[in-house]
Amino acid sequence: MSNREPDKAVAKGDNGNHVSGQSNKHLTRPAHALTHQQLAQEIGADPLSGLTVDEAKRRLDEYGKNELGEAEGVSPISIIIAQIANAMTLILILAMAVSFGIQSWIEGGVIAFVIGLNVVVGFFQEYSAEKTMDSLRSLSSPTATVVRGGEAMVVPSGEIVPGDLVEVKMGDTLPADIRLIEAKNFETDEALLTGESLPVRKTVEQTFDDTTGPGDRLNVAYSSSTVTKGRAKGIVFATGTFTEIGAIASALNKKDSKVRPVKRKPNGHAGPHRYLEAYTLTLGDAIGRFLGVSVGTPLQRKLSKLAMLLFGIAVICAIIVLGANKFDTRQEVIIYAVATGLSMIPASLVVVLTITMAAGTKRMVERNVIVRNLKSLEALGAVTDICSDKTGTLTQGKMVARGAWIPGMGTYTVELGDEPVNPTKGEIRFANRMPSQIDFKSTSSEKGSPTGTVTPPTELMASSTTRLQDFLSVCSLANLATVFSKESDENPGTTQWLARGDPTEIAIQVFASRFDFNRLRLVSGSSPEWQEVAEFPFDSDVKRMSVIMKHTSTDEHWAFTKGAVERVIGACVNYYDSDSDSAEPKPVTDDFRAEILKNMESFASLGLRVLALASRRLPSEPEDGGVWGEETPRPQVESSLTFRGLIGLYDPPRPSSASAVHQCHEAGIAVHMLTGDHPETAKAIAIEVGILPPLSSMSRVSASVASAMVMTASQFDALSDSQVDALPVLPLVIARCAPSTKVRMIEALHRRGKFCAMTGDGVNDSPSLRRADVGIAMGLSGSDVAKDASDIVLTDDNFASIVSAIEEGRRIFDNIQKFVLHVLAENIAQAGTLLIGLAFKDASGLSVFPLAPVEIVWIIMITSGLPDMGLGFERAVPDIMQRPPQSLSTGIFTLEFIIDMVFYGLWITALCLASFVLRVYAWGNGNLGSGCNERYSASCETVFRARATTFACLTWFALFLAWELVDMRRSFFRMQPGSKKYFTQWMVDVWRNKFLFWAIVVGFVTLFPTLYIPVINHAVFKHTGISWEWGIVFICAGLFFGGVEAWKWAKRVFLRRRARGQAAANNVKGQGKLWKDMDVEEKIFGEYFDSSCGGSEEQMHMQMQGHGATGLRREEKGRD
Repeated sequence: MSNREPDKAVAKGDNGNHVSGQSNKHLTRPAHALTHQQLAQEIGADPLSGLTVDEAKRRLDEYGKNELGEAEGVSPISIIIAQIANAMTLILILAMAVSFGIQSWIEGGVIAFVIGLNVVVGFFQEYSAEKTMDSLRSLSSPTATVVRGGEAMVVPSGEIVPGDLVEVKMGDTLPADIRLIEAKNFETDEALLTGESLPVRKTVEQTFDDTTGPGDRLNVAYSSSTVTKGRAKGIVFATGTFTEIGAIASALNKKDSKVRPVKRKPNGHAGPHRYLEAYTLTLGDAIGRFLGVSVGTPLQRKLSKLAMLLFGIAVICAIIVLGANKFDTRQEVIIYAVATGLSMIPASLVVVLTITMAAGTKRMVERNVIVRNLKSLEALGAVTDICSDKTGTLTQGKMVARGAWIPGMGTYTVELGDEPVNPTKGEIRFANRMPSQIDFKSTSSEKGSPTGTVTPPTELMASSTTRLQDFLSVCSLANLATVFSKESDENPGTTQWLARGDPTEIAIQVFASRFDFNRLRLVSGSSPEWQEVAEFPFDSDVKRMSVIMKHTSTDEHWAFTKGAVERVIGACVNYYDSDSDSAEPKPVTDDFRAEILKNMESFASLGLRVLALASRRLPSEPEDGGVWGEETPRPQVESSLTFRGLIGLYDPPRPSSASAVHQCHEAGIAVHMLTGDHPETAKAIAIEVGILPPLSSMSRVSASVASAMVMTASQFDALSDSQVDALPVLPLVIARCAPSTKVRMIEALHRRGKFCAMTGDGVNDSPSLRRADVGIAMGLSGSDVAKDASDIVLTDDNFASIVSAIEEGRRIFDNIQKFVLHVLAENIAQAGTLLIGLAFKDASGLSVFPLAPVEIVWIIMITSGLPDMGLGFERAVPDIMQRPPQSLSTGIFTLEFIIDMVFYGLWITALCLASFVLRVYAWGNGNLGSGCNERYSASCETVFRARATTFACLTWFALFLAWELVDMRRSFFRMQPGSKKYFTQWMVDVWRNKFLFWAIVVGFVTLFPTLYIPVINHAVFKHTGISWEWGIVFICAGLFFGGVEAWKWAKRVFLRRRARGQAAANNVKGQGKLWKDMDVEEKIFGEYFDSSCGGSEEQMHMQMQGHGATGLRREEKGRD
């Protein structure tokens, strides 16, 4: 910490008269005018281990969050306005106005009460949902890598404070303004700030005048700019509104205008019709936003259009009521018409949908998935194919070096201990043979282990003259990872090994550290052996990474390179075949390349990722003169190399990957692995996790299909679109994959009518993430650019989380379908009862309501909102991941949905009318009285009792239907097919969803006060208390359950028979089996199986191996 007492900080979030280039606390000079050592001293930063966690917390409290002004939060006022000023509420307000206009005070008052209740309940629900979404948005906000207490950690960008030590790499977004202290080939895109279209190359040691403009401060990287190249470290000196971008935050946060622009001629003039066109379109947009048909997710827009359709139907129903009563304008006729119209309005539909989606996104967070785009919730349930990366997604991303081969020496095999980053744990076996000569799968032999004897690293070093040392120099120096030890905080007195960097480089660095070739020892200290001159980072096109190092004692420059085997050996011209200082280099011939590839495949067949290492002594200066540095053209560095050997890294599959892939296959989802690894490595992992069928099943696959199942990117990209479409199957594994290959794969899937999800983490993955139906970014290893392009983010980078997201997407889709079906079936039942009830006419010729207007409003209020929300919270049905993906073309409105809606609506209508008819005509005198729509009298006793009976039936049926729709096909009494509780399982099921249970109980209980409280029953609800009529209600309730259960049973029988017929007709895929009866291989690999194929396993294995050494040799010859 600095001894200097800094000036007092300005208030949080208030940059006052902030000077460009200054910190949150005033510095002696702007940051770009100070050396990084001076800045570190003034700001109290540690350029090696960063701030402590406690100090960072203190500074966060002092300076406030690193945000560009106040973020737009949840506005209660806007929510209240939205609750009132929406189409559904306005229809209720219109009905209330009509009721008051005809002096129907009670009905108008009840509707006003319902409006008030809906607004209050809707406000709290919407407010809660918005708060949930607000918190989720903060979770998906950018993150940054900082060093605190000597350890690298990922924190939200909002928690960055002045003095933090920040590490950034290509694809990252700068979290704050930083003064660079280390930069390797580092460039940033500052177009957002300076308007400069080209990336700006940064430097470290230069300082600039105080008055230098932002675009010329080359030692500073600005907040919100994107790293386009290289990597860097820097000290944060300004956060929030004190950053350069913070000064123009108001311009950045300006909202888009909602007014359509006027189309003008080239001279700037526009005719009157253009102004009329712009105003008309603007008005249309405003109406569309108000009605909800032009905003929200596709499903929200579709449901808003449905609501408009139902409003039109409601108007027609009201006209029918008036027409049936000869357009009599008496109060009771008009209010009946209003009630009939209201019965078709799904008042709670859009609100329940919004809340269900918000709750679904919250559940996804618990399953390590952050939803950035609500429309992806609807899309997840329809995914048919997942294109996934391998490293870190299907595998653990924790590389360990398992084997190495050095020409002229032999093969080193590492037997790991229980600490992967501890180089002192584990043993090394050495065999003076090539990997291709070793049977790694054999555990022992008469002469001992086939991988050689256990030999201490010190002996191996002592027995080597130069070749092992050359190999280890590349391992250590062509490497940016840091592996170091320190005293354990948890167990004082013991040593703890830590690692920081890319998992691949950590594994190689640990291997070098086993032989005491740790990079820190070689490049740090008062007199380091090596000094870094330039770095050429890994590039997905060249698939190599190189550094230029200067040997301090000889002043010689060396190039050290590692990368994909076929790319590195293409740049090598010689190698050494003996361990001697006097040995002469041998030329790299085609035969030796074939030998390298054969050894590589021996490692790759074990599931190891294999890299090649090479180096060379550089001339005194580059070909074009000058000095060696980052400005040197890369091809000059990565040429004429000496091949040093191979290293094999094992990235074990995640324990959950195999089961997750199995779940995908059960759900009818194909999984494709698109990886940069060698085909043999990719194939070994793909078989291990179940992406490829096991070798025991390959005898059922034709040769043409087997050759298409595993391809390299060069083979796939060489095919035209028509050739790709002609493939019998699209590849399940594409090795050596480039970003452009991912885009082509998505397009090929789309041409086959597939709906695909794509994972990605790098900058170059952005096009494929945007092109995919669901783009999935990695939360831990992914760049900010990839996250911005994605629909969802995995917080744990785990493939199993994708499966969880798909399951959650299917659950949400199912539940939306359930509550929409419940609402619409209930609307049909209410409208049907009221319209058919027009036939009941009293002595004056006016229709007698089977349901009073207030009863209709009450039923809408009690049986729709809360029970529908309870259905939205329902858990997934047992077989949700044992069925094929649903189609987004039909959405929730499937043929089964429409038929169910009509049946349930008409069945409830029939039972309600039957209860009314039975009470009036079977057990009554058939007298419909006079004026029974307005007031109670002795002559209306029968009508009022019949109306109460019908009201009780409709209320109960609407509530019970919600329970029946928990599973749209299984019996309410047997929703868990594997349960042994044959008679009591339904009790467990109804109690499991407590929200739905209590919503139904509330609706059930509130029925009784409306029936038996004096005045309320006669004057408000226009019915009276019932006694023996409960027998009719109970019998009708029994018939309701019986009818619904019989309908579900008939559906199950029909669907089973239809499925069997389809399976029998398509004997190739299913052999006459139902989807649920097929095994996993038949479900997902059935299209690959050929019943006429009789090839052996060995033949099929050879077909899949066609992309091994032979294929790569062919590629290399073409490349050379």
